Amino acid sequence: MKINISLILLFFLTFSINAKTIRLTPGKSIQAAVDKAFDGDTILLASGTYQEHDIVIRKSLTILGESYPIVDGQDQGNIFLIAGENIHFKGLKIINTGKSNMDDSAGIKFFDSKNCTVEDLILDNTFFGLHFSNSSNLIIRNNRLVSEAEREYQTGNGIHLWKCKDSMIENNFVKGHRDGIYLEFVTNTISQKNLIEGNKRYGLHFMFSHDNSYIQNTFKHNGAGVAVMYTKNVLMKENIFEENEGASAYGILLKDITDSEVIGNIFRKNTIGIYMEGSSRTLFKNNTFTTNGWALKLMASCDQNTFEANNFFANTFDISTNGSLVLNTLQSNYWDKYEGYDLNKDKTGDIPYRPINLFSVIVEKIPSAVILWRSFLVTLLDRMEKVIPSITPENMIDNTPKMKPYDFSTANS
Repeated sequence: MKINISLILLFFLTFSINAKTIRLTPGKSIQAAVDKAFDGDTILLASGTYQEHDIVIRKSLTILGESYPIVDGQDQGNIFLIAGENIHFKGLKIINTGKSNMDDSAGIKFFDSKNCTVEDLILDNTFFGLHFSNSSNLIIRNNRLVSEAEREYQTGNGIHLWKCKDSMIENNFVKGHRDGIYLEFVTNTISQKNLIEGNKRYGLHFMFSHDNSYIQNTFKHNGAGVAVMYTKNVLMKENIFEENEGASAYGILLKDITDSEVIGNIFRKNTIGIYMEGSSRTLFKNNTFTTNGWALKLMASCDQNTFEANNFFANTFDISTNGSLVLNTLQSNYWDKYEGYDLNKDKTGDIPYRPINLFSVIVEKIPSAVILWRSFLVTLLDRMEKVIPSITPENMIDNTPKMKPYDFSTANS
């Protein structure tokens, strides 16, 4: 055993000593430098423009930029194609990939790779920005990806992972792509502190991607904020979903989700804060819903979900549903529309609160009826329904409504 350890240490020492830096200046070929390099070498690109595409790397190399050199793909397919381990990119500006859905043209495309990092890159006018497939132990950090495409079909996804695991996506800015971040068959991955705005379809779109966490991201002004589909064991914590507005826009779409947690998020100025169908056994706690059209659309296909200790402020509708059977739990939430009292001063309302009003049920069935909102007739109908409930779901009730809103600035610290 001692001999084996000594041999391993000797190997790494030799590997480190023999590693060298290859410095390139504009006009020289990146591919030629890669072909001549050995595992462990660094290729340093001096400032300037390199017009090159389809650069293939299968060695353990570091590609490092000096004052953000530009690698211009001249609208010709992929720019970098990667397959290997311990391949690292830092400090480059990558522009002008081809635009092909057949090839999924990308600024950098990884296949079957491990232990790779992509940091401090600028990607402009790329179809797909960063594309990873069948890879693991990735770090994707501090990158800026911007597409100027006018239509969804004219661009791919900013950060795209397929069949990947054990990775970190952190502190990236993604704007103007089809989906800001797209994850499919991805596990044990953390996405945190990313700013995802102005993307054509979803800020974050993931399917069949279990055991992942999404923490302290901002999803703003996307076609829709986040779509979570066919997934279990998801943690979505302390994110901001705002200004995702449109006929079918929402902060989060949850479809066929189970055993997950949505904790400490802010849903602000969305058409719909959360839209749920076919989802079960998920905890929603310490979230704030404010100035949304609908804070929550909870379809009848959802069950065993718990909504606890959330704030509901200034939403047009707090909750709506399309059925009368209620299999979910509401408890200890703050509702700004609650008109009850607290005689024993325990900060909990003495009478239960029904957050679904009659007009929300009518609008669910007849969407055009929304033009009557704030009319005297609607006010009268809602008052009558509170006195004698007949149409709204009887069991959609919070028996312990809070009299004052929660201060989550201290609860989440």
